[in-house]
Amino acid sequence: MSRPVLLTVDDDPQVSRAVARDLRRRFGEECRIVRASSGAEALEALRELKLRGEPVAVLLADYRMPQMDGIEFLEQAMDLFPRARRALLTAYADTDAAIAAINLVDVDAYLLKPWDPPEEKLYPVVDTMLDSWKASPAAAVEDVKLVGHRWSPASFRARDLLARNAVPYRWYSVEDPEGQRLLEAAEATADDVPVVVTPSGQVLRAPADAELAAVVGLTVDAREEFYDLVVVGGGPAGLGAAVYGASEGLRTVLVEREATGGQAGQSSRIENYLGFPDGVSGGQLADRARRQAGKFGAELLLTRDVVGLEAHGPKRVVRFADGGSIAAHAVVLATGVSYRSLGVDGADGLTGRGVFYGSALTEAASCKGRDVYVVGGANSAGQAAMFFARHARSVTILVRGPSLEASMSHYLIAQIEQTPAISVRTCTTVVGTSGSDHLEGLTLQDEKTGAQESVPASHLFVFIGGAPRTAWLDGVVARDDRGFIPTGPELMADGERPKGWALDRDPWLLESSLPGVFVAGDVRADSVKRVASAVGEGALAVTLVHRYLGER
Repeated sequence: MSRPVLLTVDDDPQVSRAVARDLRRRFGEECRIVRASSGAEALEALRELKLRGEPVAVLLADYRMPQMDGIEFLEQAMDLFPRARRALLTAYADTDAAIAAINLVDVDAYLLKPWDPPEEKLYPVVDTMLDSWKASPAAAVEDVKLVGHRWSPASFRARDLLARNAVPYRWYSVEDPEGQRLLEAAEATADDVPVVVTPSGQVLRAPADAELAAVVGLTVDAREEFYDLVVVGGGPAGLGAAVYGASEGLRTVLVEREATGGQAGQSSRIENYLGFPDGVSGGQLADRARRQAGKFGAELLLTRDVVGLEAHGPKRVVRFADGGSIAAHAVVLATGVSYRSLGVDGADGLTGRGVFYGSALTEAASCKGRDVYVVGGANSAGQAAMFFARHARSVTILVRGPSLEASMSHYLIAQIEQTPAISVRTCTTVVGTSGSDHLEGLTLQDEKTGAQESVPASHLFVFIGGAPRTAWLDGVVARDDRGFIPTGPELMADGERPKGWALDRDPWLLESSLPGVFVAGDVRADSVKRVASAVGEGALAVTLVHRYLGER
């Protein structure tokens, strides 16, 4: 890998030269120093570095610049190089703005001008940021190669796992010459896909999720056997619980079976989340929360499937599908919900071959010039439609009900109405699919008349309902008839405490029927299905965990 770039941007030529001079003197042998005189010039330099595949480790931006100030520049630069560490150069009078920027754009530090002597005020800060950049998992896997087939469900799953966990990789089709050369070098065939080649030359053929996650640098094994708090599920609620738990001193571990972010993490754009007036992608929001949890010391275990929960006195034990387990004083269940199966003939066999559950953003390029169908009427479906409309020839939203108003936010409906490539078919359901090795067509039915119509289609994205997938909790905590978990007052509907409840008090607001096990987010019965409320419940659950630990 080429030398990492330290980029500095300042509109004052004298300051710009001084920054570059001081950086070269200390870091010139290890890093390449690039300087720019404006935010626009710096963004152009970053785009060129991105195209050339050069790593950017540190960004230093002056706060006060015309046209685009330092905060605006760093916010846009994050989209190009999210792993780069960021610092704001500011005068003493602007320290309040610099501190605010730490929350606004995840600024790692701010430097007061002048910083003489640099050995005391500049170099230690840059050293810390460089060390942080080097320590991030992606630093060692920049050139992971993934060889697969376009219509292979296993290949799609591998791509989706890497993309959703922000692991950089290069995709090669078995049908392309370079993909064939990689297979030959790996002594593999098209039947072995997906084939993963690491920078060190290690070859994996059709790896399991945990094996793939481990080889690309994701954490799959816990450092300890016992914690204060185990969070099960890495969506907004789980990430919120992990951030607040770790930041308040609890030994916290989060366990996720796929990727952090949950359904929200697959959203191409969330525009009604507080504090992001220009919107934020679900992936970016999840990445920020993941890094924030790590900053406070929370462990994140990925690709670990939780299959059991046991109570042994005051200890709560979480069991994994591979036979392993971890234990804690308290548990937060934040497992969210999964999209329900389409449930029509042929659809299950085409999953990952044209039929996708969720946004499947890695499919965007293959939708170019094609007619795409989206099933569902909630925000997740609308956001996916807006995203794929930028790539596909047309996007058709299929809704069982008479309109979108009952389930989709007003701002999103307005955007859809203003997008010529998107059309909405109400009172319409999918009753059949066709295709051999991949999706080729759909059978649609008008729910008013019963009339059916066959249409060609290569991509169908499904966003219907939400199944909580809590069967593994059967007999351990109370669940309602749909599988959601009631908490607090809902457990006291008949005026009596839950069966088996051993404490001298009633269950608290987010507490399940098992003391010390709390529930947050979409999996909780009658919860509000919004990102902000899920994050709030995750934080509130930690407050109740502290109260629970205090009474032991």
